[in-house]
Amino acid sequence: MTINLNEKDLEQLVLMSDKVLVKPKYPEEKTESGLFLPPSVIKDNKVSLGYVIKKGPGYAVPASSDYDEPWKKSDKVKYLPLEAQPGDLAVFMQPGAIEIKFNSETYYIISASAILMCVRDEGLFK
Repeated sequence: MTINLNEKDLEQLVLMSDKVLVKPKYPEEKTESGLFLPPSVIKDNKVSLGYVIKKGPGYAVPASSDYDEPWKKSDKVKYLPLEAQPGDLAVFMQPGAIEIKFNSETYYIISASAILMCVRDEGLFK
């Protein structure tokens, strides 16, 4: 499923709960023996690489009802933050990813549980 969005800025996107916006990093289009792979083979991999661009607030934590004083009660939702951070290179499960086109660039929206591993390199974008 591909969704086309035409907006001006990625900052306008707001991701919900445990969702992560990933810009795919396509692997080499050639095998070690020199054979060229068609784009359909590269996109149909079960595991993919991509850079984390944005993330949601995390997993909502249920409100505690055992308050000893009425003034301590809070209606504010609390979240358990996600481990993935913007700039991380994520290894994620491709099935279940939602492909979107934003300003003619391809991105995936994935659940944080689909991320298998992140490579965090502070000098990656320098």
